Amino acid sequence: MGADMTAQPSTPVPRPASPEPTAPDPVSSTVSSSASSSAPSAAPAGEAAATGRAATGGAATGPVSTSPVTAVVAPDGHDGAPAPRWARFGSPPRRPLLLGLGASLLMLVGGFGAGGVLVRDPWLTNSPIGFWRYGHGSELATALVYIGVALLAWAWVQLGREVIAGRVGGRAVLTTAAVWLVPMLVTPPLFTRDVFSYLAQGALPLHGFDPYAVGPEVMPGVFTDNVHYFWQDTPAPYGPLFILLAKGTAAAVGGNVIAGVILMRLVLCIGLVLLVWALPELTRRMGGRIPVALWVAVANPVMIVHMVGGGHNDLLVMGLLAVGALYALRGRPVIAIVLVTAAMAVKASAAVALPFVVLVWAAQMPGPSRTVRILKATAAGVGVFAVTFALITVAAQVNLGWLPALSAPSMIVNWLSLPTGAGELVHWVLNLVFNLPKQPFINIARIVGGLLLLWIGVKQWLAARDGGPDALRRAGIVLLAVAVLSPATLPWYLSWGIALLAMTAWTPKALSWLVFVSLWLVIVYYPNGEAALYNWGYLAGCALVCGLAAWSLLHPDPLRLRRRKDPAAGTSTTSADDALTAAGAGQRQG
Repeated sequence: MGADMTAQPSTPVPRPASPEPTAPDPVSSTVSSSASSSAPSAAPAGEAAATGRAATGGAATGPVSTSPVTAVVAPDGHDGAPAPRWARFGSPPRRPLLLGLGASLLMLVGGFGAGGVLVRDPWLTNSPIGFWRYGHGSELATALVYIGVALLAWAWVQLGREVIAGRVGGRAVLTTAAVWLVPMLVTPPLFTRDVFSYLAQGALPLHGFDPYAVGPEVMPGVFTDNVHYFWQDTPAPYGPLFILLAKGTAAAVGGNVIAGVILMRLVLCIGLVLLVWALPELTRRMGGRIPVALWVAVANPVMIVHMVGGGHNDLLVMGLLAVGALYALRGRPVIAIVLVTAAMAVKASAAVALPFVVLVWAAQMPGPSRTVRILKATAAGVGVFAVTFALITVAAQVNLGWLPALSAPSMIVNWLSLPTGAGELVHWVLNLVFNLPKQPFINIARIVGGLLLLWIGVKQWLAARDGGPDALRRAGIVLLAVAVLSPATLPWYLSWGIALLAMTAWTPKALSWLVFVSLWLVIVYYPNGEAALYNWGYLAGCALVCGLAAWSLLHPDPLRLRRRKDPAAGTSTTSADDALTAAGAGQRQG
């Protein structure tokens, strides 16, 4: 389903051992107390949390109510009072905004020594700060990156409390996320080296090579030098649209790999712009709340660190899927199929959304029966798909050789893929008694995983035959299943499903789980792009921190570190929060 070039647990890329010679903003008018509480929930049914803030404006410390997620107070002012200077930006809460900005700047600085650094950096090599790339300098840089990740997680949770309580609107969330994202545009690749592979694959056709037949190793040069050795001889597993974009980027920067990384990141951010443009209307149509959707999809540390900081082409897939879904619901199915086909022409995994778009189209068609409408929509959809994909392939001047290259995921072995992890677990247990090879267990588990994925896909498609927003929600579920049941899973693969599911209704409990999973996905690779999936002590410590963050979304001060007033003197510090929560519950009941 489209492999990424991220390294596996193996020998890292050689490092120097010593010093060497827009679209209009549509989100500001979206949060009202009744915006989504009546919408059908796409997450498991649960109860909401509206964390109150004390009258003094302090951080929320009160218990969480059990009401559906909905706005409690008007979001134009952070604490109920408008802030004129911030009004045009949605009056974002300053604490998480500045905390997240500081986190991004720390990761920017640390990335020059701990991220996916160049084998030979033309700026830092032999410079007074060249020590940052090796030895104790690199260790300090790594510490800065991890501190930045922790602070970003803290800022995201704080912003999430504001969103759940209804104290901020969509524009405020978008402004905050934009401030966090800006430093990531110029940072070295974080937690990955994929962008170097993208540039090398784009440069291959410029030098007369077929990127679907050979790997970067046939083309010596600065791009190839920085590709992880694991992928040096691997043909590109990406579709023709991405090869076209990568080729244009490589041609524009020549041999300047630093400019190439930045330009490639900017090209991929087209997907982010498309996602933000489509999100408000798509969220209203799919029953969610716009501030929540922005917090889930755009302000998420996976977006900040992996998608933009790492520079992954999954960002294009997200944007094209979201806009395609919006046009499908608008009754423009031809445009929708063109856009989803374009997403597939970046990564093949997006293709699973096409049958669900066909169902949306069928529901909008006139016809004597649902079966006849589905057959008509399928025939028309196949025609639109074939023409679109052919035109993209011709424009990219490539062939269909990328289809055999899709086998590349089988080279990646990690337990983020549930079938692969199950195979490894069974092998580990049996290997305690018998001396057995591992690969047969992995192969069998992957076959079982493929059958399970097929069953999920068919079941969801049959359940979505009435079309409408529910069909797209089910498409998001299948995209998530593809991410975790494919032969290989990488952290950013889960973004495929979030591109559609972020816009549905979320319960506070589901958002809490989202915090855990998102932060976990950020740290399961090291900042230099090597996998940390088999460092069990490291993972255990990270899991505890991620769990604490998830719990604190709905239970501020989970460790009870704040002092409370003497009970004999009156009320605790949570009284104001409880009052606000009760007021919000009364508003909803009324």
